[in-house]
Amino acid sequence: MEYLLHLFVLICIYTILAQSLSLVAGYSGQVSLAHAGFYGLGAYTTALMSIHWETPAMLNIPVAMLLSGGLAWVVARVAAKTVDDYYIIITLGIQVVIYSIMNNWQSVTHGPLGIPGIPAFAIVPGVELESKFAYCLLGMTLAGLVWGVLHRLMHSPFGRVLIALSEDEVYTKSLGKDVAGAKTVSFVISGMLASIAGVLYAHYISYIDPSSFTVDESIFILSIVIIGGMRNLLHIFCAAAFLVLLPEALRFVGMPSSIAANMRQIFYGLALILVFYRMRSTNQKLSINMEVQRDIENKG
Repeated sequence: MEYLLHLFVLICIYTILAQSLSLVAGYSGQVSLAHAGFYGLGAYTTALMSIHWETPAMLNIPVAMLLSGGLAWVVARVAAKTVDDYYIIITLGIQVVIYSIMNNWQSVTHGPLGIPGIPAFAIVPGVELESKFAYCLLGMTLAGLVWGVLHRLMHSPFGRVLIALSEDEVYTKSLGKDVAGAKTVSFVISGMLASIAGVLYAHYISYIDPSSFTVDESIFILSIVIIGGMRNLLHIFCAAAFLVLLPEALRFVGMPSSIAANMRQIFYGLALILVFYRMRSTNQKLSINMEVQRDIENKG
């Protein structure tokens, strides 16, 4: 039972990460590979604050969100001026930079050795979560709050601008919408929400190291978004459950652990192929639509 609760907590963490990435990859049409970096920034922020200053996790969450949001704003100001493949390359570069800092700034992050002894999640000083069931409730609460925020956001005028942006950026810009500003805001919100999952992960596991926040992790999160649906926040939970439970299910049917663990890597690759295929198909459809519109205008 304890192990099932452990898996459910991980599912909640990845649901938060995938939902936040869906704001960028699904609604505004920007495929980011830097999400694990913001996830790690949240984890390291709360770990350092909890150990050195003994601050409760509830206080660490807004600090982690501000730091992640600030970094995301800097990245977005550059990346928002690019599209498609160039955008992916920029976010990939940022992910590599964040990982390198975590791995080499040993006086702060302890490098590859990581940070052990992170205290349990404290709502207020002296009130800590001890059981896995309590972490399940916390994970569901945070995942529900993130879903609520994104759901309201997507049904707002700003959300409709993001959807229009993902369909046709040029046409959206011709309507007088601030395309670069919308990209920047969505990327900042996405990074801030990802840091919440990092805070929960750090306090739940009580140990973090750079290997948990690599580009492979970013690809895994992107895979959840693609499998669950680029604009389907509810199905993302099912996709997170599927990919988290997949290695365990393969072990259960007798597949060796070394092979079962690598099955996720296969899904990563298939998800990336699907991303580029969908991007190419979308660009081709937009080009055809523009040509048809020009022909109609010329005949008119």
